[in-house]
This record gives sequence, structure tokens and C-alpha cells, in this order.
Amino acid sequence: MKAKPGDWITIQGHKVGDTERHGRIVDVRGPDGSPPYMVQWGDDPSEHLLFPGSDAVVSRSRPR
Repeated sequence: MKAKPGDWITIQGHKVGDTERHGRIVDVRGPDGSPPYMVQWGDDPSEHLLFPGSDAVVSRSRPR
């Protein structure tokens, strides 16, 4: 997985009824765009360190 600041990350829900979470990547801590990422989630203005799993998808544009 590769990303750059300004990209968006989506994490799928883990249980039935869970919704997806969407966040904006504000910093990339790994070499060449690899994780971990500092992410600002839509429902929380603070930044969080994320080591994404296989349920994560990075995109260049904001998810709908």
C-alpha cells in the first residue's frame, strides 16, 4: 500500500452493521509512501497513527 499526504483511506466495518470510516492522510511515516500514516478521521479532528490492515483502501479523491 502506497499513499501520499492528501490521499484518503477507507476502512471497512468489521461487524454486521458497522459503517465504513473515511479519513484523510496528513502525513506518511514509512519510506516511499508506505505505512504508518497519520490520519484525520472525518468524525475526529485530531490526528491518529494508523498501521492499515487488509481491509483498508487508499484513494486519491474523497470517498462518497
